[in-house]
Amino acid sequence: MNTIEAWLKAPVRLMMALLFLVSATTKVMGTAAIQAYMQAYGVPEVLVWPAAAWEYAAGALLLVGFLVRPVSVLLAGWCLLTAAIFHTKFSDLDQLMNFFKNVTMAAGFLILAKNGSFGASIDAVLASHRRTAR
Repeated sequence: MNTIEAWLKAPVRLMMALLFLVSATTKVMGTAAIQAYMQAYGVPEVLVWPAAAWEYAAGALLLVGFLVRPVSVLLAGWCLLTAAIFHTKFSDLDQLMNFFKNVTMAAGFLILAKNGSFGASIDAVLASHRRTAR
């Protein structure tokens, strides 16, 4: 992949990362509302904190492009898990659309996991250093 193509593809990772960084911030800033939502689905409200921490960590790793393959696999699972827990009331159009959004994101993360970090990333820099060291 040439440098221009790599830099053009970097915003894809940025957009995926922003979703998790914003979601984590929502959990921190609106904790009571998120905890009530979680509790309504049978999820212990205390899990809001590890969920926010995971979303911040995963979002940050995606943002800088570090450990993209393993993080993408975990995020694919996260998207499927949250779809299965929170978005299965298919008679509600918002829930149905959120379900499909999460499943689509999981597919995108699996593609990212297969292809690795494209675009400007720490992973790409480390791979380049490994190639030149041989």
